[in-house]
Amino acid sequence: MVFWEIVKAIVLGVVEGITEWLPISSTGHMILVDEFIKLNSTPAFKEMFLVVIQLGAILAVVVIYFHKLNPFSPKKSLKEKRETMIIWYKVIIGIIPAGVLGVLLDDWFEANFYNYFTVALMLILYGIIFIVIENRNKDKTPTINDFKALSYKTALGIGLFQVLSLIPGTSRSGATIIGAMILGSSRYIAAEYSFFMSIPIMFGASALKLIKFGFNFTGIELTILLIGMVVAFLVSIFAIKMLLQYIKNNDFKPFGWYRIILGVVVLLYFTLIG
Repeated sequence: MVFWEIVKAIVLGVVEGITEWLPISSTGHMILVDEFIKLNSTPAFKEMFLVVIQLGAILAVVVIYFHKLNPFSPKKSLKEKRETMIIWYKVIIGIIPAGVLGVLLDDWFEANFYNYFTVALMLILYGIIFIVIENRNKDKTPTINDFKALSYKTALGIGLFQVLSLIPGTSRSGATIIGAMILGSSRYIAAEYSFFMSIPIMFGASALKLIKFGFNFTGIELTILLIGMVVAFLVSIFAIKMLLQYIKNNDFKPFGWYRIILGVVVLLYFTLIG
């Protein structure tokens, strides 16, 4: 029994580590995968697990970008430290909309949108949006190619797009990348800014779920959670580097088509079989 629960945690960690960073919806994939490999746990633990496992993925961003995001590094000049703090100011501005609404409406979104139909619909909708935006931007030159060119106003605008990710199936990285590209950002800066915004927003979401759960873990539950987080961390290191390398010379249209195909498959499966 315990062995299979550990196997399930490993599978969910792999799924989280890949889908948290690719614009294909980690929460949506976790909900769908859980339909087939259900954790043998209480509903409260499962709800908490599907969010807190993301801490492992977030720690991968911290490790990869530790120097770039560390304003206290002794290897940085005073000017570089100030520039690093400005990046954090823009991140804070960007997370305010989703942070506030996430705290206020977390239970409402959980009760009304955590289902296969919403996930499938959002997968398809934002898949189409990705393709449309990439086609629109094909002959355009981005106006934002570094964080100095990312204004506070644009950061807030991207943050408003991130609010859309409160609906499962949307993808937090997908919503922020779409918003950034619409507002003139390059794919690379859009992806990096999405990664940076994930640090405080997902730490906050995980803390909220842990507080609601009450830290009342059994030994098995704690083991399963930690294994899922460690696997998500290791897989995320690979996924982040792969995505950044990919978007140097490629667009997001393949992810758009993937979302559309997966969304249709999900709708057909749960309509005809589920």
